[in-house]
Amino acid sequence: MMSIIIIALVVNLLIETVSFTVVVPRDQIVAHVGSTVTLPCWISPPENAETLEIRWYRQEFSNPVLLYQHGKIQDGQEESFRNRSSLTLRSDLSGGLKDGDVSLRLEKLRIQDEGSFHCYVSGESEYDSREVVLKVTALGSAPVLFPQPLDDGRMNISCKSSGWYPEPDVTWMSDERMVLRPGRVSRSRGADEMFSVHSWTAVSHSDAQLVSCSMSLKTGEFRESRIDIQAVIPSDSSDPWKALFFIILICCLGLVGLILYIYRKKLTGKKQEVQKCEDGSMEKLIKKGVGDVNIEELRKHAVQITIDPEHSHPDLTVSKDCKIVRDAPGYQHTGEGFPYELCASGAQTFTSGRHYWEVNLVVPPNPTKIYWLIGVAKHGHFRSKDRSALTPSNGYWFLCSDGPNGFYTNSDPPVTLSLTPRPEQLGVLLDYDHGQLSFYNVKERKHLLTMSSRFTGSVVPLFNPGVGDPSPLTILDCPEPVETPVESSEPLLSSSDA
Repeated sequence: MMSIIIIALVVNLLIETVSFTVVVPRDQIVAHVGSTVTLPCWISPPENAETLEIRWYRQEFSNPVLLYQHGKIQDGQEESFRNRSSLTLRSDLSGGLKDGDVSLRLEKLRIQDEGSFHCYVSGESEYDSREVVLKVTALGSAPVLFPQPLDDGRMNISCKSSGWYPEPDVTWMSDERMVLRPGRVSRSRGADEMFSVHSWTAVSHSDAQLVSCSMSLKTGEFRESRIDIQAVIPSDSSDPWKALFFIILICCLGLVGLILYIYRKKLTGKKQEVQKCEDGSMEKLIKKGVGDVNIEELRKHAVQITIDPEHSHPDLTVSKDCKIVRDAPGYQHTGEGFPYELCASGAQTFTSGRHYWEVNLVVPPNPTKIYWLIGVAKHGHFRSKDRSALTPSNGYWFLCSDGPNGFYTNSDPPVTLSLTPRPEQLGVLLDYDHGQLSFYNVKERKHLLTMSSRFTGSVVPLFNPGVGDPSPLTILDCPEPVETPVESSEPLLSSSDA
């Protein structure tokens, strides 16, 4: 009898010590070197965390990245995170500490920041802890190609690039999109822990007209350069002076390109330093860096998009003009997580060129949608409940908003983003020829993300309104762009903002 009483007391004590649960995203968070990132963490069920202890730490509990106690952030913290860490909102819908949001903000990301972060929350008689994994990446420079003649009449082409993290994959391809075998690939790591890559391959006049060298990360981001083999290896091999002329010409062009790249990098660095002084904070510099998108320039590529009811899930309701879609009133989502099967296909197909469209995600007085999936897919690829099958290699490219689980792409591994404020109007730009799919917050005039890939065959717009939001997903008719006398010098796409 006494043992039963003791067991009951222990059970009651355990129940009291886990009255709340710490929740974090299921996927790792991916961010670029030098950027600002949010590591989401919150209490469930929601309760006021202003009187609790909030501790973010890495390996050592006693050496925190951030420590919040007695209603304020304490001074004692790991030295490398001093003046770079703070508490923040995980989304614009968050109520902050009063709502149990204890998310961590990290600024000026370094490669050394990569790894696990523990989110620990403690009260008078309860505590819980969860782990968030941060993956840090760096997109290197565009590859520099350098040709050199061989004695057998072929051309050895080297490909160099630097500033990568982690190590990129190297791919050589011909103009027929055939993969060429590299002679060798060497990698080195500098004092900044970034990787430099050098690869080369030997080609002949009959191999291809164009040869490309691309370096890519697992996130899908890549840099690519091409060289015209016909110009480097002349068909008339009996004229050595002509061959020498072409070789010298290619070398000079490569040298000029390298000089311009270095000059531009230095000039950009000076501009950012001046701007930092004028603005007075790195936060303003970062916000300005991702803003000021020329929406009128994007709308020059606007196309009329409608939904194809015949290629939409039967549990979707589509308006008569095929512009509005939402989950059907009687649909019951019984699975766990996002309802990936509720896809609707655009009626328009694309095989080349640039195409832009906009989607409205709020109908006042309703709140902004928190569940949606927007992107493109190969024609005929729809209706899959298995998220693992929705990959670029299977013909899907999209950005998903999964409520409290945040925003993420379907790349491998997924790229998780912290988008504040939540987009009310999303712009999508498909650049088929350059293999880019970009997303924009139209009202904030911000570039959110660019996914890089290689499109083949016909692709169509892809829409999924999710389940449970009061507002539907509405495809907009873009207004005519306003002509301005001064042409913008900003590039239409910028992978550095991704």
